[in-house]
Amino acid sequence: MSGVGEILKAVGDFGPFQKWLVLLTLLPCFTLSFHQFCQLFMVLDEPHHCNTSWICAIAPNLTEEEQLNLTLPRDADGGYEQCSMYSPVDWDLDSIVAYGLNTTEKCSNGWVYPSAQAPSLLTEFDLVCDRKDLNDISQSIYMLGMFLGSMIFGPLSDRMGRRPVILVSIFLQGLFGVAIAFVPNFDVYMAFRCVVGASVAGITMAILSLATEWIGVSHRPKAVVTSHCCFAIGQMILAGLAYGIHNWRLLQIAGSAPVFALFFYIWVLPESARWLVIKGRIEEAKKLLQKAAAINKRTLPPELLEQVPAGPGSTLDLFRKKHLRKVTLIMTCTWFVNSLVYYGLSLNVSNFGLDIYLTQLAFGAVEIPARIGCIFMLQWFGRKNTQAVLLILSGLICLIIIGIPEDQPVVTTILATIGKFTATASFSTSYVYSAELFPTVIRQTGLGLCSMLARLAGIMAPLLLLLEQYHRAIPMAVFGSVTVVVGLLCFLLPETRGTDLADDTRDGCSPAQVRTALKMDITQRALSSSWACKWPWLKATSAVPAPGTSRISICRRPPPLK
Repeated sequence: MSGVGEILKAVGDFGPFQKWLVLLTLLPCFTLSFHQFCQLFMVLDEPHHCNTSWICAIAPNLTEEEQLNLTLPRDADGGYEQCSMYSPVDWDLDSIVAYGLNTTEKCSNGWVYPSAQAPSLLTEFDLVCDRKDLNDISQSIYMLGMFLGSMIFGPLSDRMGRRPVILVSIFLQGLFGVAIAFVPNFDVYMAFRCVVGASVAGITMAILSLATEWIGVSHRPKAVVTSHCCFAIGQMILAGLAYGIHNWRLLQIAGSAPVFALFFYIWVLPESARWLVIKGRIEEAKKLLQKAAAINKRTLPPELLEQVPAGPGSTLDLFRKKHLRKVTLIMTCTWFVNSLVYYGLSLNVSNFGLDIYLTQLAFGAVEIPARIGCIFMLQWFGRKNTQAVLLILSGLICLIIIGIPEDQPVVTTILATIGKFTATASFSTSYVYSAELFPTVIRQTGLGLCSMLARLAGIMAPLLLLLEQYHRAIPMAVFGSVTVVVGLLCFLLPETRGTDLADDTRDGCSPAQVRTALKMDITQRALSSSWACKWPWLKATSAVPAPGTSRISICRRPPPLK
């Protein structure tokens, strides 16, 4: 166990201090899901047709039905075309009625929405016809914001600390989340959503590291997954809010403003003691650890604070060191496919054929047992097996959905819900597993890199859904196939169940290996004194590596005796 691990064990693995910290990390999680999925309820399909008020200048006394009958062509079902109209002419009304209009063109003067519903993004910014794809593009812009947030806040958190990143991200989320409700056009809306996405990524990563670095091995999955359950509850709250508030601007304010209640974090949110120790800020860490020990009613031996592990890390270590390179490559792919399936299913909720509010409620409800079940799976089967199996199941379900006929929306929704279950559990596993695989000195950088790949997949997911217009099976085929492949790669990762967090980037030995090495070293010292001439390879070695020396050196076994 590392020096920092011994200190935190003396403080208490999961005492009142850690429980209070977990509670603090849970509160922002309720608001995160709102920003992830709120646009689904702001761009609901509504009947519309081209604005043909040009004919009113010729015949102002026409009824609405007469106006539409003269100026709009009919579709194959006998209804009015939504995205085309007859070209305006300079004829009088009698000529129009007598000869009719034959030339059509795209809507040139906006659209009309006869249902007269409360203002939505679709009706206010005309996200229909040629502008319909802006809905999916804006979702990708939001994911681009999360990508940028991962790229910026990940390394920044390793440099400045977890606490400042959380505070700045919460402020940005509240400020720009509320500002979205007052945007004058859709371009500004997408820009502000991009900033909100960056803040959500910052909160997610920094909170994960803060909780992970304060909590002991056995309680770590519970703390991380509990925060994910709050995210799921937030999805269910979103469905209720959207059902009761139809005006998109009011809905945006209702979902964004509560984050300002977390202003008190400035005074109560602690920094990661493990990060402070690694950065050499011993006095700050000492005060914080003594406070935690006092709250947990523990006594902290002063000499433990001197056991500070050496070994700084850099971003290049993620690829320069062999053991970290394998972890980095596989885990980035894992986060990528997790995000691809998760958002591919979540953002496609309106296309499954059932009521969007009920489907979103079911999607949120199914995440709670998925995340709670993840706690037990991680303890029973280990991180590696759980991660691999859940990914493979998620991919297979996406492939099965391809074979379901379009006239079976209930079956498709049930399968999509099961897929959401496995993808959710897999995502939670990735958070726990990644935090344990990356060492403290570059944990946020590693998580930031993984999160960047996840957000890249989030950007691609809405764009892949656009391929449905060519064939409905294309998106699900992509989601399913890549997920199965990456799931198989996860079997190559090391297991971290029951192990303490690594603090530096050195490829250290396990405690059992160290004990074996120490015994072998004592034997070698005894043998080398009298038999060095017979076995010249025997020579005394130091059981404790010198500063800057890899700990793996003491784990090498001597050649067998001949």
